[in-house]
Amino acid sequence: MKIDVIIPTYRPGRKFLELMKRLAGQSVRADRIIIMNTEEKYFDGLLYGTDFAREYPEAEVHHLSKREYDHGGTRDRAAAKSSADLFLCMTDDAVPADEHLIERLRDAVCKEDDIAVAYARQLPGKDSGEIERFIRSFNYPEQSCIKGEKQLETMGVKTYFCSNVCAMYRRDIFRKLGGFEKHTIFNEDMIYAAKAVKAGYRIAYAADACVYHSHDYTAKEQFHRNFDNGVSQAQHPEVFSGVSSESEGIRLVKQTASHLLRSGKPLLVLRLTADCTARYLGFFLGKHYRSLPPGLVLRCSLNRDYWKKRY
Repeated sequence: MKIDVIIPTYRPGRKFLELMKRLAGQSVRADRIIIMNTEEKYFDGLLYGTDFAREYPEAEVHHLSKREYDHGGTRDRAAAKSSADLFLCMTDDAVPADEHLIERLRDAVCKEDDIAVAYARQLPGKDSGEIERFIRSFNYPEQSCIKGEKQLETMGVKTYFCSNVCAMYRRDIFRKLGGFEKHTIFNEDMIYAAKAVKAGYRIAYAADACVYHSHDYTAKEQFHRNFDNGVSQAQHPEVFSGVSSESEGIRLVKQTASHLLRSGKPLLVLRLTADCTARYLGFFLGKHYRSLPPGLVLRCSLNRDYWKKRY
């Protein structure tokens, strides 16, 4: 069974080099690593003085401009270059926790014929703060699960949760369902997962397949990210209108605040409050972006190049 890895990169750094090193040491090796790099100068700058092609002969690099990049479209173009049975989408800052990542995701996605995609557990980095650590454990628990239509009533929008930070897809099902949304600002992974569930397939969460991936975003960064999340949800009512995202967000806030208080860190609740206020404000404005003037939309969005293709 052939497996390819797809990695979009933009200003890749040391984590990307560590990712490549750990992919080379996997118990199940990738046949090809398809790198979709935005802006050639940044990639060349990182690799100056190294023989990347010689060190990683299975890797191929395709350069594109920042204007050409699209969350769904770029990954879909990369998937079209793959002829493997399975392909693994990763981000350039996700680092495999051990040598069994590909093997365990392969086993998870092939466990049943109706599993369309399996995604990995994301562990916080060693420099992550207490809030980020708890949120990672909330979104990526220790227990694996398989989600489908039967789970919608109890899990709501979490049924569709999937992350292209590290997720392995069955290529035959992927092509049958039409691949990723070709032009999307955010959530291409969840949009695909929802499409798969509605077509009768299921989503696997493989808790034993782990990557180190976390961010301590500022409140401003959270605002911009959640604005784009809100835009995505507004643009895809067929996915998000029937399930509530807000209730899941409220549950996360309550559990995080409770954890901080139990841990004797009440001052972090103030930071959590600021963080969540920025998240909600961004999300609310994003969901109502059609009522905002184009200039304000551009200032609120994290991905401004997306809008240049629209306005």
